[in-house]
Amino acid sequence: MTLLQLKYIVKIVECGSMNEASHALYVSQPALSSSVKELENELGIEIFTRSSQGIALTVDGAEFLTYARQVLDQADLLEERYKHAKPRKQLCQVSTQHYMFAVEAFVEMINSIKSDEYEFTIRETRTRDIINQVANMQSEIGIIYLSDFNKDVIGKLLREKHLEFHPLFRAPLHVFISRNNPLAAKKVITMEDLKPYPFIQYEQGEEGSFYFYEEAVWPEYSPKQINVTDRATILNFIIGLNGYTVCTGIDNGDLNNEKIVTVPLDTDETMLVGWITNERSKLSKAAETYLDKLKSVVSDHGYKLID
Repeated sequence: MTLLQLKYIVKIVECGSMNEASHALYVSQPALSSSVKELENELGIEIFTRSSQGIALTVDGAEFLTYARQVLDQADLLEERYKHAKPRKQLCQVSTQHYMFAVEAFVEMINSIKSDEYEFTIRETRTRDIINQVANMQSEIGIIYLSDFNKDVIGKLLREKHLEFHPLFRAPLHVFISRNNPLAAKKVITMEDLKPYPFIQYEQGEEGSFYFYEEAVWPEYSPKQINVTDRATILNFIIGLNGYTVCTGIDNGDLNNEKIVTVPLDTDETMLVGWITNERSKLSKAAETYLDKLKSVVSDHGYKLID
């Protein structure tokens, strides 16, 4: 087993495919595959499963990845101490549902990093993809919510994938609407009030179900419904089509359009927002910094953190 082989494994996981990793490492794919196979044979474990859909970490592979990263970090410290070499660039990858506060915290984390080199990734994506990316260690942290409706199904899936849910805060539901919407002046909005307006929700793909919706409640029947995949589109539709969506109520004037307001929704339902991590992994310093900034941002918006 060599440090080079460990670097190969880490790069393959970061890239998500053998082909992309070979390009990033300037190594031919056959040579990369052969090196990984030699390491698997030496250790007597299977690190990756291979299929027509690509590669994925096995249970043993996920555990091995944690130790590999620790060994490489220690090797970098040795080089920095005795060769005056630059440390590895800081890395952090986060997958999240479409939350403005998650992006705000990511910006603050990057601004706080004292490093000449870093490579950070934030993915606003579907709920199932978030879970899979953290399970496969493509992301260190995933940000999702639980509700009375989805907690059993989502909780079971997290346990099966060896993921841990860490509660961050509990949010009453709010409606995101245009400032020009006639409902914008109301102190509380009911689902009945919203019937004439288009309901906009995040599309969850072919495998999506009600349990993976980002919206904790939705109309029993909506004659006007629009499915979108990104936050910029949903904000434009709220303004341009006088539509609405349901979320936590945390808004950020710097990241969001000032033409949009949030109004409390008349419901007893809440969203328990938190982050998920892989129980086999150890968070990087950058990821720990991100969590600190995430807590700070949520607290600054007036929400009580859950210890």
